[in-house]
Amino acid sequence: MTLPLEPPPSSWEMPDPDRADESGLVAIGADLAPGTILAAYRSGLFPMPVRWSRAPGWWSPDPRGIIPLEGLRVSRSLRKATERFEVRIDTEFDQVIDACGDPRRPHGWINRAIKDAYRDLHRRGWAHSVETWSADGELVGGLYGIAIGGLFAGESMFHRATDASKVALVGLVEALLAGGAELLDVQWKTDHLATLGAVEIPRSQYLELLPHAVRGPLPTAFQS
Repeated sequence: MTLPLEPPPSSWEMPDPDRADESGLVAIGADLAPGTILAAYRSGLFPMPVRWSRAPGWWSPDPRGIIPLEGLRVSRSLRKATERFEVRIDTEFDQVIDACGDPRRPHGWINRAIKDAYRDLHRRGWAHSVETWSADGELVGGLYGIAIGGLFAGESMFHRATDASKVALVGLVEALLAGGAELLDVQWKTDHLATLGAVEIPRSQYLELLPHAVRGPLPTAFQS
């Protein structure tokens, strides 16, 4: 097992997350170099495009959405669904991020620049996909995100079969728990994620949890 290599440091100074406006936007600018993106996550920020700028936006919402690893809600029907699919990790990252960034999806935000940046991070061992496969070998759901030590920052998920994305989330949490991870960040608590156990915590609490999490062990499931 090998750990991801640290990229060259960012040439940008990360802004204070507490500078965020009501939407959670902290700043616009900088770049999507690997060192910049990793520095942002370690600072409590994450990149997401803004409609009025070609430069990336950097976000830190308050409250912050997380899923407590011991608090994932797995209904009886979801537990049965896990028996219908196979969960794999990092076998088709490109397909997963393409599906998550399908322009036909409503409220899509994953543009070419984001895809290219996270593909680069995947090649370097930082970005990961958790995939759901049908019995006949078809990719039917999945999610992707960034793993830094004991932090997993979930970015997006998709499904082409009922409960397929939820099964991927179950697989992710199982891998995180088995590897001693501490923090599963989902950015915002949506109604959908709330049914799976997502909760909101103050930004200040998230920033207190973050440093210890990123210094924790990287789960073996995300080591190459």
